[in-house]
Parts: sequence; structure tokens; C-alpha cells
Amino acid sequence: MVEWSDSERSIIAGIFSGLDYNDIGPKALSRCLIVYPWTQRYFGAFGNLFNAEAIKTNPNIAAHGVKVLHGLDRAVKNMDSIKETYAELSVLHSEKLHVDPDNFKLLADCLSIVVAGKMGNAFTPEIQAAFQKFLATVVSALGRQYH
Repeated sequence: MVEWSDSERSIIAGIFSGLDYNDIGPKALSRCLIVYPWTQRYFGAFGNLFNAEAIKTNPNIAAHGVKVLHGLDRAVKNMDSIKETYAELSVLHSEKLHVDPDNFKLLADCLSIVVAGKMGNAFTPEIQAAFQKFLATVVSALGRQYH
């Protein structure tokens, strides 16, 4: 079990309360698909992904990016039981969707970059440390079924 300080809890809640999900989610997922093009194979039914502009303007990608951020809300609300919270989602991604678990980390890294870009100088090393710890915990929980 991950131990969270009051400061870390406050930082994570503060980050998510200030995010525009309709902006950040699509940008993070688009970045992941553009920077790591092999991740596109899981989105074949999402339509045109032939170039960066097509990915950035794809409404299905945008909608899924928002869905991912709303999925992270579950972890924010259940910080003491993230692994249990994501147990079913881990099974879905491993057994039905067959997603390579390394892709969760790639998306988390892209989300960090987008959030850092939005927050600017407010994304201090202390805030980044708490955010990275949170995302690493989520990534581990999503990959749990694979172990």
C-alpha cells in the first residue's frame, strides 16, 4: 500500500480540481499517439490517425482522452485503495483489450508533460514529485493483472 502525506493528497486534489478535462485529456492522449505511434494500434476503430493533425482533431481520440482523465478521478477519490479501484480495469486492459502495460507509463509521461505545460512555473519539483508518485501508483495498479 502506498502511503500519502497530507501535502501529497492536497497537491493531487488541487491538480485535478484545476484541470480542464476537455483540454488536457485530448492533448495528453494525442501526444502519446503522435510521439509513440505504435500505441495507435489500440485505436484502429477511432478513424483517421494518419498524421499528427488528424490525431489532434479526431473527436474519438478527444473523447477517449477526457474519459481517461475521468478515470483518474477514481484514483483521486480512492487514494488509499488505488489497486483495488482499478482491479477490473486492469483485467479489461490485459485480457480483453490486450494493451501492452508499458503504454500506461507512456501515457502517464505525456499527461505529466501536458499538465506541466499548463501549470508553468506552478509545477514545482514538489508538485511534480507528488504527481509522478500518483501516476506511478495508477500505472502499477493498471498493470497489476499482467504480473
